[in-house]
Parts: sequence; structure tokens; C-alpha cells
Amino acid sequence: MSVVEEAVAKLEAWKGKNVSIQPLSGGLTNSNYKVEVDGAPYFVRVPGESTALLAVDRNNEYHNTQAAAQAGVAPNVLYYLPEYCVMVLEFLNGKTMSKDSLNAPGMPTRMAQSIRQLHSGPRFLTDFNMFRLTEYYLNLCKEREIRIPDGYIERIPTVRQIEKAMSVNPLETVPCNNDLLAENYLDDGKQLWLIDYEYSGNNDPTFELGNTCQEMQFNDDQIAEVCLVYFGIASSNRIARMKLNMIMSDVGWGLWAAIQANISTIDFDFWGWAIERWGRAVEKMEAEELDVWLKEVSAVQ
Repeated sequence: MSVVEEAVAKLEAWKGKNVSIQPLSGGLTNSNYKVEVDGAPYFVRVPGESTALLAVDRNNEYHNTQAAAQAGVAPNVLYYLPEYCVMVLEFLNGKTMSKDSLNAPGMPTRMAQSIRQLHSGPRFLTDFNMFRLTEYYLNLCKEREIRIPDGYIERIPTVRQIEKAMSVNPLETVPCNNDLLAENYLDDGKQLWLIDYEYSGNNDPTFELGNTCQEMQFNDDQIAEVCLVYFGIASSNRIARMKLNMIMSDVGWGLWAAIQANISTIDFDFWGWAIERWGRAVEKMEAEELDVWLKEVSAVQ
């Protein structure tokens, strides 16, 4: 039997019932399924191969998904099978969002509102820091001789410069998803749900905001809209923090994509994605505004 079939068979509450399993598309790390039990739908996620190499802690994911559900922005965890690291969640009837749909008028506001709701919820189990995760990924690439984008090592001094500037006046950490690409938003017509807490942890809120703005390729007006709704003010300091974290989003997740190109069995052009993300990061690192952003985040407020 497959892992999902084994896990489903273990659930006492489902024994003797009519169970059907339907694969869902879209996962970049895991295998996702819609399981109907006597006609009632459930969402089941099965971890992908070698995800521990990507620094995914399944106990952390389980704890934080529960915390996000308490915050009212994530589906409830109904069952957890630790021997398989399989979670069974309530099935949300909503539209999986895309970059185009989240670029529609008013969507940056709705995104910021849902993010703020998550950040106001219970603390997560562990912390997340993209600078440390990037170091981990880079060491993994060296150890396994995994190909990385050209010029990556030469740009590390700029990454250190960004971290130094952002550490002068750090913001209090909050529970963050840290991976809010478009497909991790679900719209049920009333609210935007935030899903997939593999990389979740307590973090600087402007990483969350900058990361999702970078995923959507928001323009300056949209970035300011997100900042205004979240903080109540679109200050130059907050915008600068978001802009620098947009760079770090591509620096870190671009390296993640390079690793996935080496270890993943999922049919996806991870290497192409790594090159695309690294190109965006370099473009911002070379922008004249970089020095302005660095000064803004380290200035006395």
C-alpha cells in the first residue's frame, strides 16, 4: 500500500466506512489528497521524500498548524499520525489563489488583514531566520556538491550587509508562515485562509510581508498598501525592511529551489525557478535604492 493508504487505514474513526482517495495537484514538497469518508471531505498531506534536508520539522509544522487554526486563519487539524508525519485537516471549500488573482484590486489589503490575524495569534513552537536558513542551505549544497546559481557566493557580503543593517533596530518576532506564495492562500469568498506551515516559525513580520509581496511581484503602490493595512502607516522604515526582505526571500528560497532540483521527485522545473529567483535578487542588490533601504532600516526611529 502507499503511505496515504496505510495512514488512512490506521484511523479507527474511518474503519468500516466508504473511503475514497483522490490526489490533488500543486504541492511542491508534499503529496496532497482529498479523502472522502462516507461522502465527507478531508484534506490529507503526506510528506515528500528527503524534506528533512530542507530543514522541515514535522512536529513544528503540526504544532504551528494547530496554532494558526486557533488564530482563525488555517484549517483545523483533525488527526495526526506521527509515525507517518501525516496530517488530516478539515477540507476548505475555497479557491486556490494565483499570482494573477492576488494582484486584483483590493487583494493586497485582504492579504495584509489575514497575515495580521495570523501574527496576532498564539506563538509558534520554534523561530525562523532566513539568514540562518540560507547558511544551512549553502552548507548543504557544498556537502552534496549541489549546483547553485552563478555568482551566488560573491553576493554573500551583501547578504551580511543586509542582516547587519536590519539587526540595528529589530522588530519583535511574531508567528509567521514564512512561505506565503500565491497557492498558500485560499479564498472562500469571506476570508483568505493561509495554509502550509512547513517553514513556519516566529520571525520578523516584515519578512512575511516582503516575502509574499515578492511572490506576487507587487509594485510599489501594492507594497505600500500591504504596509499601511498591516502597520497602520506606510513608513519609509517599514517599506525598506520589506524591500530588503524581498531580496532575502529570493536569496533563500532560490537556494531551496536549487536543492529541490537535486533531490525532488516532483515534476517541476526547480532549477529554472532557482535561476529566476536569483536573478530577481541580484537585480535588487544592484539597484541604486539598496543603500537607501540599508540606511532607512538602521536609522533611529
